[in-house]
Amino acid sequence: MATSRAEKVTEFLTCVICQELYTDPCTLRCDHTFCRKCVTAYIQTRPDAIQSKTIPCAFCRQDTKVPHPSRPVEEWAGQIKPSTIIQGLIDTQADVVKTGSASCCSVCEKLGETTPGASWCSECQVSLCERCAKMHVANPASHDHEICDLSGEVKVKRRRKVVCREHKDEVIKLVCKDCNEAVCQTCCVIYHRKCESVVTIQSMMPTMKYHLRKNAEHLSKKIHRKHTIVQKTNKKVSGIEKNKEKQLMNEVKDITDKQTKQLKADVKLEEIEMQMYRQHCEFIDQALVSDCEMDLYDAYQAWESGAVELGDVRDSDTEDTRRIGDIRFTPDTDNVQHILDDLQLGKIDVTYQDQGTCLLSPLLVDTIDGKMAGDEVEPDLRDITVLIVDGIQTVVVTDRRNKCVKSFYTRNNQLRQSRLPLDNSPRGVTQLKENLVMVAVPDSSKIVTVEVTPELVLLSTITTSKAYFSLAVLRPSSLAAGGVACVDILDMGGHVLRSVTTHNNETLFACPDYMCVNNKGNILVSDRGEQSVTCVTLEGDVVWRYAPTGDGSLDPFGISTSPTGDILLADISKVTRLTETGDCVTDHKDIGCDPWGLYVDRHDTLFVCDEGQIHEVNFM
Repeated sequence: MATSRAEKVTEFLTCVICQELYTDPCTLRCDHTFCRKCVTAYIQTRPDAIQSKTIPCAFCRQDTKVPHPSRPVEEWAGQIKPSTIIQGLIDTQADVVKTGSASCCSVCEKLGETTPGASWCSECQVSLCERCAKMHVANPASHDHEICDLSGEVKVKRRRKVVCREHKDEVIKLVCKDCNEAVCQTCCVIYHRKCESVVTIQSMMPTMKYHLRKNAEHLSKKIHRKHTIVQKTNKKVSGIEKNKEKQLMNEVKDITDKQTKQLKADVKLEEIEMQMYRQHCEFIDQALVSDCEMDLYDAYQAWESGAVELGDVRDSDTEDTRRIGDIRFTPDTDNVQHILDDLQLGKIDVTYQDQGTCLLSPLLVDTIDGKMAGDEVEPDLRDITVLIVDGIQTVVVTDRRNKCVKSFYTRNNQLRQSRLPLDNSPRGVTQLKENLVMVAVPDSSKIVTVEVTPELVLLSTITTSKAYFSLAVLRPSSLAAGGVACVDILDMGGHVLRSVTTHNNETLFACPDYMCVNNKGNILVSDRGEQSVTCVTLEGDVVWRYAPTGDGSLDPFGISTSPTGDILLADISKVTRLTETGDCVTDHKDIGCDPWGLYVDRHDTLFVCDEGQIHEVNFM
């Protein structure tokens, strides 16, 4: 079984040029990966590439621009980004040691002795004889290290220790979330003193594992969809070729040959993308199995930095690679004589899918009943947010009628619930930190801070000068709050720093019941009274306003942004997607309920709360 898995992994680590395991793999613009030396050798066989100062892909022939073409050709491949995915797989494979072939004791070897190793310390990366293993355990500095027995055929994984480049004697164990950088203790003291969020990599492991598993699930779905597309396209090709055999006219044959060739090229592209997705899945699997902090962090960072894209290769260049949607043969019966004279039996219509306006269908994944023990009346869920707490996805909602905040999560494959009663009806909820949310309680003119463990614990309460219905955290020291005809910027004590009410002497807001913050730090306000969505800066300047009239007028509620910056807006029984500049990009989509609050996570999964239920929806 182990050999089979190793062979499977090796299959994805072979360069198509040299047919050997990748050496210093690099990835071209088309997302195909080769050994760097193989790319250099291939460039030198292509004089046209040297003249055009581009690197052609040996697989699909797509060109990659050279960042600095004035340098020698031998250095061009060195300017291409390294493949963190492939290198991570290679490193992980190399880090697995078969214990049956253990080396000598590392400690004794330094003393000039050759004692066989009987144990392995994954922390110190050394093999130990029985005597040295006992001393290792007795040493206060290493008494808690994991010691593995080397007598069997069990595999022992090496836990990588990454040493700081600047402070060579220190191991990297911390992450500065503000700078998105892994650091050592000394770097933290010198360079990150003003940063507000520095945590250990160990504390991030549950969250990183959750997101990596989620990403692997998304890739698996993409592989399945690609496989279906390949099957359907191959079926079309077979149909065209059978039809071609029945047509004796050269013109029809030429056209069908051309379209068949394009369809086959599409199939090849789909197969390449499936291979790429399989590599990403394998990399994630290896990182999760290794249970090594730095393996997990490297895999997690590959996704966070955008080194791995969930989108198709064609998404960035749809004009050059339109996909054929249908091919039809239409007999031209209106001009028979002309057909006979010119030997044209008809025409072939090729219909292309417009990938830029392709509408995605919402797919209901799960529904949670919002009612729980302790409720006196039927729930009225008004707003929602989703947190990852210690690797557990936790849905937090406000229940207006039952005057409480609720959380729903799964532990040991069982749906769990938590309920936090309040003195009055809550409305808006927003995430403050990884495990903290803030909730608006307008009838009491209060804002409460709640810890999510994922059980709910009331931490603090602040009293405000106004009643606020919606909240959005701007930065750790300030938040936006929507009240009657205003949006206020508050400090964390609830004091008003500035108030946004008008623009060019016109009233901006009436009922700003929902809001969120976009990727640029601007505030998106969903206003049912004004039937609009308004994007304003922290200074109160209007960036844009979306307020369609007539049949397309809004009745807006919850609002959230996607990882790409798009905006999802709840309307009666519908959800509308806007661009980050306020343009409508899709028609309204019926999701089978009347949405109040909504939230989009980083995987583009939509969580919606209606009056009594919570729905998880994928836009597939």
